[in-house]
Amino acid sequence: MNRRMLSKEDEEAAGDEIEVRREDQDKINRFSRLHQRELGIEDELKNKNKEKEELDDLDTELELVEDEDELVQYKIGDSFFHIRHEQAKEMLGIAAAKLETEIEYLEEKLETIRTEMKGLKVDLYARFGRTINLET
Repeated sequence: MNRRMLSKEDEEAAGDEIEVRREDQDKINRFSRLHQRELGIEDELKNKNKEKEELDDLDTELELVEDEDELVQYKIGDSFFHIRHEQAKEMLGIAAAKLETEIEYLEEKLETIRTEMKGLKVDLYARFGRTINLET
């Protein structure tokens, strides 16, 4: 996080201290909570995208199996099971579709949070000007 002190010019430009009202503090707190939630969702989204890439790689590997009657190992939880190639591809498709739905949900949630954060930034910068730093 990049933090800096106000320069003398900035302090003089700010003039007298602006009173922080209860509603202002509520907005600052809301912005902070949204920012923390944003970071958590970004991290979760990154993990889901990595998992999606791994499923895509696994799907490619299954495409390369020559003998489709051959049993393949499929991990469910902490255990590996020998299942038919066809069944493994089907289960992999279901897992990928579920993961894609989760990714879309997280992206929508992230967009909603960012929209609300922009609105709070506008309100708070209008009230406090350069005396408040909301850059994330």
